[in-house]
Amino acid sequence: MGDLYIHATDEELVAMVQQGNTEPFGALVERYEEKLLRYGRRFLSTVEDIEDLVQDVFMNVYKNIQSFDTSQKFSPWIYRIAHNTFVNGLKKRSNDKMDMIDFDILVSHAVDDDPIKKEREQKEMREMIDGVLKELKPKYREVLVLYYLEDMSYKEIADILEVPTSTVGIRIKRAKASMQELSERMNII
Repeated sequence: MGDLYIHATDEELVAMVQQGNTEPFGALVERYEEKLLRYGRRFLSTVEDIEDLVQDVFMNVYKNIQSFDTSQKFSPWIYRIAHNTFVNGLKKRSNDKMDMIDFDILVSHAVDDDPIKKEREQKEMREMIDGVLKELKPKYREVLVLYYLEDMSYKEIADILEVPTSTVGIRIKRAKASMQELSERMNII
């Protein structure tokens, strides 16, 4: 299916679906499924049913696709739906807490070539980062995931979170400052 629509933009695929051709929706799923799973795992790393939540995202996208304005960019719209779905999934959980971000990708390289030592260093680094991040407010944790790990612009993040672009910048700045302060207090740096 992917080859048939490989050169179509996301917005063109949405327009086709809006015109009654449901097949291009499969191409959108193929394009975004791994991205949304990755986003979900990084944002909610211990949620066992992340795949179910991502499927809920696609069901919500399909249900609301007629309301999408194809003159706009599709990715912030689908990430906004994902954000809402993940937040609702968290609310259904008894503890209502944000889970840790999976920063394996950030600490995937250690200095030493010895595999055992490298693995130990990576584990220690993950524990230090997790120790700092779990202290961050969820609104700061999420902007870090979207900006640094999902490589989104301030504008795209603002669209997803439905906040002004300046608020995104402030949250990222505060998140960095909080991480620095927490790192110093925990004697990590």
